[in-house]
Amino acid sequence: MDLQGKNVFVSGSSRGIGLAIAKKFAQAGANIVLNARKEIPAEVLVEIESYGGKVFVSLGDISSVDDVKRMLKESWKEFDGIDVLINNAGITNDKLLIGMKPADFESVINVNLNGTFMMTQAFLKKMYKQKSGVIINMASVIGLHGNIGQANYAAAKAGVIGLTKSVAKEGALRGIRCNAIAPGMIVSDMTDVLSDKVKEDILAGIPLQRFGKVDEVASAALFLAQNDYVTGQVLTVDGGMTI
Repeated sequence: MDLQGKNVFVSGSSRGIGLAIAKKFAQAGANIVLNARKEIPAEVLVEIESYGGKVFVSLGDISSVDDVKRMLKESWKEFDGIDVLINNAGITNDKLLIGMKPADFESVINVNLNGTFMMTQAFLKKMYKQKSGVIINMASVIGLHGNIGQANYAAAKAGVIGLTKSVAKEGALRGIRCNAIAPGMIVSDMTDVLSDKVKEDILAGIPLQRFGKVDEVASAALFLAQNDYVTGQVLTVDGGMTI
C-alpha cells in the first residue's frame, strides 16, 4: 500500500509507541487520526501537522462500546474512510498471580483484548464495504512466552495474537490484511523507572544487548502496512529476545 493520502487511525497515540507510529505514517504522507482517552498535547498536534497531511483528534476509551461507535463515526466522517487501523492503546496492572484480584485481571483484559476486539470489529465492518484495509494490532513478547507478575497482560496479548490470525483469515476474503507486532523491551516511561540491576538482568537475555526504540517498532508497523502480501503474522521487534 502506498500511504500517500491514506487515512490512518492510531489508538493510544498521545505518547510512546503510538505517537512514534503516528509520526512515521505522517512522514510517509498519510492523514492521521490521533487518539487518547483524555487529550492530545498541543505540541504533538503541531508536529504531526508539520508533515503536511491532515490531522484529526478522536478522544475516547477503546474499552467503551459507546466511545468506539462514536470514534468510528466521527473519524470516518472526517476522512471519508479509514485505510489503516492501528490498535496500539493498552494498559498494565502488574501483580503476582497469587495476589491478583479478579478486577486486576479483568481491567487489563478489558482494555488490551476486549478493546482491540471492539475497535477491530467496528472498523472491519466498514472496511468490508470499501473492500480494502489494513489492521495492525500491538501484541507483546509477553503474549508469546509469559512473564512473572504479568499473567493478565500475557493472557490479553496472547488473545490479541489469536484474534489477529482469525481476522486475517476472515478479512482476506475482502482484501483486508491483519498483522500483529510483538515488541520486546522498548525504551519508555516503564523502562526508565527500572533499577540498574533489573536492566542488567533483562539485557542479559537480549542477544543484541540493548533495549529497542519506539521508532523501530514504528518502522515495523510501516512495513506491515506497505507490504500487500503479508497477513496473519506476528512480527517480533525484540532484539532476539524470543530466539
